[in-house]
Parts: sequence; C-alpha cells; structure tokens
Amino acid sequence: PPELHILNNCSPGQLEGLCSFLQLSTCPEHLLVCFCSWLLALTPDLSYTSAAILAEQLFLKRVLSLTQPPSRHLMAALTSFSSKYSQPFCRVLVAAVLREPGEGAEQTKLVCELVEECLEPDCVRLVLSQVLGVPLSEKLLPVVQAVLGRQEVLPPELFDLLVLTLCRQAPAFATSLNYAKLVTAVLTMYQTQVS
Repeated sequence: PPELHILNNCSPGQLEGLCSFLQLSTCPEHLLVCFCSWLLALTPDLSYTSAAILAEQLFLKRVLSLTQPPSRHLMAALTSFSSKYSQPFCRVLVAAVLREPGEGAEQTKLVCELVEECLEPDCVRLVLSQVLGVPLSEKLLPVVQAVLGRQEVLPPELFDLLVLTLCRQAPAFATSLNYAKLVTAVLTMYQTQVS
C-alpha cells in the first residue's frame, strides 16, 4: 500500500511511535505475515535503523515469550523479514536471545532453524561472532553447531576466536555431550586449520 512509504520518511522516534500506535507488537500473526510481505516490496528499502526498530517492534516480544515452537505464521513472518533485513534482524533479535538468562529452549531452537535455513552467509558469521561474544553455555552450543552445519568459510580471526573459546571453556563442559559433538565437528570440518 502507498501509505507504507511513510516508513521511509519517519525519524526513529516517529517510527517507534507509529509502531506503538498501530500496536504492531501485538497484531495477529496472520496479519504480521501480510505486513512483512509488504515490507519486502517496499522501495526504496528501509534504512538499517528503521529495519532494526521494526524487527524489535514486530518480533522481539513474541520471540522472547515463546514457550512452544512458533506458529507457521510467525515463522513465515520471521523468515520473510530476515530474508531482506538480516543484519538488523540478527543484531536485534539474536542478540536479545543470547542475553536472555535461563533455558530459553524454544528461542534457541528458533535461532538454530533461522541459521540452518534462512540467513545469508555473512549473517551466519555474525551470529557466530555474537555467540562467541558472550560466555558459552549449554543453551548456546546448538547454535554454534547449527553455524558449523552450514559449512561456511570462516574468516581466520573468527575461526581463531572459535577455537580459543572452545579451548578456554573446555573445563566447564567436561561432561557435556553437546560440547564433545561440537569439538568433533570443528576437528572434522577444519582439520587442515587446527594444529
């Protein structure tokens, strides 16, 4: 709809106010899919800041409150939005999931699914750097495993950070099966780089 062009002309504060006025954070999920498909068609593309605000307003509360797998509508909306605005999406959503204390099993599964099926290679690397920027926990090991499963070429500094983190954290994961699988995957996939 032509009205959506206003999104390109809003200041960050105005955009937050507009999202609040439209109650985007609580709109029904089938409408969320429709809204995201409109965003994909919008020209010119949203600015990074606007996309980050929309990622937060549209998805953050929904994702952080998941206690069961996301509905197909929510998954479709997430996939659609992240296909075009993956950098701001990762910086807002993935970062929030990583900061959340506790188990966060559904959130972790969701991030793994997005890494495995939706995100572009540069965003997969961004997710890995975000994970390695916080203390590793049992909850985050599947995310690293999902990144490795993509078999992307990692820049040397990111690969070094991965190996260093795995080495430093080894004592904390002495009895972890997931950690053992992760180390095995690194040794198998990157055997020429590991000394």
